[in-house]
Amino acid sequence: VHDTILSRFILQNGCNPFAQTGRSKLQNKRATVNQQIIKQMRIRAGAENLLKASSNNKVKDMVLLELSYVNSNLQLLMGELEGLNSSVDVYQNAQETTNIPVIALGLKETKEVDFSTAFKDLIRDHYNENGNSFEDQIADLMDLRQACRTPSRNESGVELLAKYSNHLPLVESRFFAPNRPTGIFFTWYDSFTGVPVCQQNLSLEKASILFNMAALYSQIGTRSNRQTAVGLDEAISSFEKAAGILNLLKETYTHIPSYDMSPAMLSMLIRLMIAQAQECLFEKTALPGVRNHFSSLMKMAQEAAKVSEIYDQVHQSMIQTPIKDNVPTFWSTMSQVKTNHYRSMAHYFVASALLDHELGPSDDEDQQEKTLSQVYDQLPDKCSPLDILKRKDERSRMGKAHIRRAITGHEEALRIYSLCPNLTKLDALQDILKASHMRTLEKYNEYEDEEEFADYTEMEVPAAVKVKVIDFFQRLGPLSVFSARQRWTAPRTVQLVPQDRDLGFTLKGESPVQVVSLDPLCPADGLKEGDYLVAVGDTDCKWMSVGEVMRLLKDVDEEGITIQVVSMMDSNPSVPTKSATFSGNLPKTYSMICLAYDDKDKNSKSHKVSKKSSFLSWGLKNKLKSASTLSLPTTDQSGTMPWNKPCRTFPSSSSYNESLS
Repeated sequence: VHDTILSRFILQNGCNPFAQTGRSKLQNKRATVNQQIIKQMRIRAGAENLLKASSNNKVKDMVLLELSYVNSNLQLLMGELEGLNSSVDVYQNAQETTNIPVIALGLKETKEVDFSTAFKDLIRDHYNENGNSFEDQIADLMDLRQACRTPSRNESGVELLAKYSNHLPLVESRFFAPNRPTGIFFTWYDSFTGVPVCQQNLSLEKASILFNMAALYSQIGTRSNRQTAVGLDEAISSFEKAAGILNLLKETYTHIPSYDMSPAMLSMLIRLMIAQAQECLFEKTALPGVRNHFSSLMKMAQEAAKVSEIYDQVHQSMIQTPIKDNVPTFWSTMSQVKTNHYRSMAHYFVASALLDHELGPSDDEDQQEKTLSQVYDQLPDKCSPLDILKRKDERSRMGKAHIRRAITGHEEALRIYSLCPNLTKLDALQDILKASHMRTLEKYNEYEDEEEFADYTEMEVPAAVKVKVIDFFQRLGPLSVFSARQRWTAPRTVQLVPQDRDLGFTLKGESPVQVVSLDPLCPADGLKEGDYLVAVGDTDCKWMSVGEVMRLLKDVDEEGITIQVVSMMDSNPSVPTKSATFSGNLPKTYSMICLAYDDKDKNSKSHKVSKKSSFLSWGLKNKLKSASTLSLPTTDQSGTMPWNKPCRTFPSSSSYNESLS
């Protein structure tokens, strides 16, 4: 059996089910924790039901003790899951030794699904075909879904997920009618809380696959070698694609009862991916070194300030309800550190431009005045940008003011870093923050840029989403006709015996062809107007055009030929169209939920905060090369980075399920 499963997986490009990588081990741990969480939630649900039903005080005391024990276990499991979500080291490039890690999303976990029995029964009852003849197609679909649970971390893995994603609308049209349950349940675990969500329709399945595509792109971005221009381009593109898929998910699926795919959470994740793309763009700009020239320094200040601004938006999103209760505190702390760090770097570059350069006769005075005027919302003491550029004392005073702001920002970044246990395990981050602080102190010059800069990154829907697939069940006929929404009679065999080469009816349509204009004296007994022709003799003609069918009927001799036809039946809804949703093994009828929280609905004033900066990992080669070139602080990073996140209170099953009702 193991060899059979292995051979099937090998056929799936982009799947690596038995790879013992750090990333796969982390995913296995997440799956184990998810299973333990659902077990504890079931125990707690039973205990809460017993507490409500019992009137015996001794029983209630025992149940309350059990609930206390279960809730403690859930808090520990949630802390463990949060620690796994904070394990950024396993997603980084194997050769990366100098860059501060960026954040990757973990893949959502799911249970296996068996389509075999339900699909065979539906093919037999609905399409009047032999379901056993589709065993290979059903097995291929199940193998494809199983392979999607362990995609490889490259474009082939993304294409594998996209292939399954593009099969889902075809499968939905074939087998999932809105008024008829299939008995197939899809279970997916929340990537942040581990809480399971189960539905019978395919919305959860389609949304979860999209989420995993975005997660996989984020992992590709973190794996890229950010010490090379090619690697940085790959990282920028991957983070942009991740943001694009998450935005598509947010706009398309607005009623998925899972915290990780709620509008508020998706908005935050989109900002995070864009921020990391902007960070990589800044690294790419600084990779060859920064020219110690006024315009080059001011450009770097603009780039650093933009990164700081976006990370500040990310941090503000992470500390809003309900996101702050579900996102790892490591993430929000890291975004806050980066906000302060990059803002301080912006101050440093402005200070360097003012202190190290003077306006010379050959300089473009108008251009420098325009560039400097963009730095300030309001100049102090009513002095003009030109005054600062031309007067040495003003230039020095403003430069030193920027350096002081830079020092303050670096000290704040170090303070925040020291407060987070998981961040303090990142020795490389501490080295980089200290190196930046020391460089600023030595120069006594730092910068802050309050200007609004153009956004250099865009969200992009990757081409992998548009992968073309072939319907596994195309033998059932064209999907526009033979779908789960229409009911059909069993195929009827009709004997055709032409009279004077006249069959007594005409055909129309593309495929399948339909009987029209039936002669009342037609010799074909049992044929009716509106019937669809599905076979001529032993030839299946569901996909044939009128011309192709007529060629089969053209040379019918006096003995005649048999054809098979089907008729469309009236479809009456048999069950309500509501979708059953199960969470924590507790059934609920799902309508709208409190997860449709979007920070766009809030007053924009509540989100206004002072800009901060973010942390960046500087390359090992980025040392001061010459008096004409500035580089970024560097450090060497080695060793592993284990993570353990502090536990937080796990929501009660009653409160969680109330939010779903």
